Parts: sequence; C-alpha cells; structure tokens
Amino acid sequence: MNGHIVGAALVSHHPGLMQCEEFRVLQGAGADSDLIAGYARLRERIAAAAPDVVVIFDSHWFTTGYHLADGGERYRGTYISDEMPWYLHGVPYDYRGHPALALEIEAVSRERGGYNRAICHPELGRQYATINLVKQLRLEQANIPVLSASSCQNCDWPHFVRSGEAIGEAIRRSGLRAVLLASGAMSHKFNPIDWKPNHPRIFHESNVSRPENIASDKQAIEFLKQGRHDLVLERWQDEYRKLPWEAFGAHYLQMVGALGGSDCRAKGEALSAYENARGTGNIHMWFDTGRPA
Repeated sequence: MNGHIVGAALVSHHPGLMQCEEFRVLQGAGADSDLIAGYARLRERIAAAAPDVVVIFDSHWFTTGYHLADGGERYRGTYISDEMPWYLHGVPYDYRGHPALALEIEAVSRERGGYNRAICHPELGRQYATINLVKQLRLEQANIPVLSASSCQNCDWPHFVRSGEAIGEAIRRSGLRAVLLASGAMSHKFNPIDWKPNHPRIFHESNVSRPENIASDKQAIEFLKQGRHDLVLERWQDEYRKLPWEAFGAHYLQMVGALGGSDCRAKGEALSAYENARGTGNIHMWFDTGRPA
C-alpha cells in the first residue's frame, strides 16, 4: 500500500505565541496576532486530512553531519528554552513518536547515498519549533504521532531538497497518511535589542526588520499561492540566500523536496496574516496536495 502526503504547511512557531501566562497577559494574550487565530484554522485542515503521522521540519534542531529523524516511541517532559528562559518555561509535553517511519527514512537515504539518519532515543532534547506546534495544534489531544526532522547546518540548499525527497519516498513506502509542517519563519533577521517599533501593534508586518525583507517575503508568498515552487527554488541560490530564511530555509526546502521539488505545484492558501516576530517574517500557509481521501 502506498503512503500519501495528505497536506503540508509552512507554519510560524515564534516563541511570543507560547509565553508563560504572566507574560501573555501583559501582551493581551496574543490578541494582537492573527497567527494565533491561524493555528485554529490549521487545526481544521489537519483534522480534515486525517493523518496517521505529522512530520515537523524543525528549523531550531541544528545537527552536524546528518539530517536526523527522531525515532523515539514517546517524548515526555517539561520544556524550558535556553534561549529565552525568563518567559518561555514550564511547558509540559507528552506525545507519541513514530520509530518505524524514522527507520524507513534512514533506509531510503542509505539506498540513495544520502545523509538522513534516525536517532531513536526518548531523552533526545526538544526544540520549541516542534513543541509550539505540538501544543498549538493540539497534536497530543488528537494522539497523532509526531516525527521531527533536523536542519543539518553544514549543508547547502540542494542537500535539504534531497533530504526531503528521501522523506517523501519513505512516506510513500510506509503506507501512512502524512501531514508535513515546515516550522519556521521566512526572512529571519532580528531587530536590534534597542529597536523601537514602527507600528504600535507588536506583530504588525511593518515591524519586520528591513523593507527589502518584506518585499522578498511577499514575492515568495505570491509564488507559493500560485504553486510555483519552481520559481522559489530558482531564486534560492541568489536572492533568498542573500535575504536568508530561517535555518537557511531548511524547513521549507525539505518540505518541498518531499512534495516533488521543482515539479511541485501545490498551491498555498494563507491561513494567517503575514506578521513580524522580533523582526522576522512569519505566516501560516497551507498546501493542498490533492491526494486521495
């Protein structure tokens, strides 16, 4: 039985949306951000797709030498960020993994001479690029297994596409229905620590770090809406590397590799406004893969 990718999304994970309660109250519990409302819209799409597994391309899980797929049976703990522990702490998590898919990803990659490997250790540390989506999309309550894939930092962009190709083939061989989530921002340049907002709404797009980053992000968004992933990839070596996406774009590039790379024509539907987070450009965008129900 062939597996299918039954949906995919580019998803923001920015930490302002999973702050401790005290901090969230001070900022209006996120009412300033359409990304929070966008999570509910994305939950509806995932529920309709009825996946057997959710694969999260985690732009914060940096590895060296290999793209890793976490293959633990279950992950439990309480998350605290070493990046921002003063407000991002005390987040409990308890969700299922998918060891069989992780091992299939490694098997396909070895066949192809690639660099994807499985790491099957339940104590493997978590990153908020995964935990935020697990919490906001209520994957624990839905009891959907989650597999995170890392961003290998000593890779160039074609390596990420090839990593995604192996993951896509592993899903096809697995017989599983999978939803892919590319967890990360588009342009990823932070505002300086003493920066003053251009707009009183914290998450407003005009607070993105630079006008040229806004222009580049919006151009990419239009290509994605048209399903022209080939045009996004054409611009990657030049424009999108000069105005870099988060994690070198690993989260998007692995996702689109799994969807067929330059041949992918899955049209994107914005499920949130395009917004700022500390100067980075963020959006939730769903891609209907057209797979059978």
